[in-house]
Amino acid sequence: MSSYQIPSQSPSLEELARRQQNVITASQLRARGVPTRVVSGHCREGGPWQRLLPRVYLLQGGEPTPEQRMWAALLYAAQNGREEGRRDGAVITGAAALALYGFSSAPRLPAVTGVEVLVPRQRRLKDAGEVRIRRTERELVARSVHGLACAPVARAVADTLREWTDAGAFDTGAVPAGQLRAVLREALAKTEPGCTLRELLAELREADLLGEDRVRAAVDELLAAERESVLGRIGELVDEWLLPAPLVGPELRMRGGTFVAVPDLYWPAAAVAVEVDSELRCVSEGEAAWVRGGQHRMEYLGVRVVYVSGERLAAEPDVVGGELREEFLAGGTDVVELLVTSDD
Repeated sequence: MSSYQIPSQSPSLEELARRQQNVITASQLRARGVPTRVVSGHCREGGPWQRLLPRVYLLQGGEPTPEQRMWAALLYAAQNGREEGRRDGAVITGAAALALYGFSSAPRLPAVTGVEVLVPRQRRLKDAGEVRIRRTERELVARSVHGLACAPVARAVADTLREWTDAGAFDTGAVPAGQLRAVLREALAKTEPGCTLRELLAELREADLLGEDRVRAAVDELLAAERESVLGRIGELVDEWLLPAPLVGPELRMRGGTFVAVPDLYWPAAAVAVEVDSELRCVSEGEAAWVRGGQHRMEYLGVRVVYVSGERLAAEPDVVGGELREEFLAGGTDVVELLVTSDD
């Protein structure tokens, strides 16, 4: 037998104003019985309220705070959404979102002069004031930051880089290469909220940013540093599990000189190769196809290829270490003799 529950009521104007830092939409005022003529009267010069954006009001005088500007941008873009009180029709993204997330490598909130807001593609909405509307065909995903709906970190970073690219900030030196690299590193270093390298690369590809020379150079540097770190952790596991030291990045060829592959790590005696985050180390499809081709050739020629994820290695190092030992002891099967060239 279910118990009767009293229907929840919409918050009062005072409560809503408190939640939204005194920023209110016309529809919210109307739903609480405030006539349009009263709103117009309060917003006249010298009145207690002011209009910030079309159909968005600040229930106080004076300059709005940076947080109130963010609320105004979000409410402007989200109004006429699915239902009263919901703001899932829009999310703040780009540099404004990074400022709300507290990124030290991006401009702080008071310095953010434009607010990018992401909305569904079918929404009919124009830029207004400092609000720039960005449309997407993908489903909106929101993270609550100080009560404001923000795009996930990876998406916000990609949109920030797109903002800078569109504005020519890289060409003019307004955004130096060091700051670009710092934003990418901070996105990965943050624990709550943050993002994975996989998520960041996916958003940069989706935004078609990997063709930008400066972005590509920063990403290549980031990937190289991440792979070096992961390979270093694998080296520690090799020692802990008493395995012989593998060759690092050797070139494998067949007897006739035909190129096979360049695995990350390789034990020649056991014919076992280790590939680390191979799907992340290539930012172009051509490079990815080259790496996949080498992996397929190794497997076809009998080499046992072990695929290691940096994320799993960080979460379950002992499990990964045990699997490496098992694979090493199992070794390759019917291996074709290969020539090994190594710098070691």
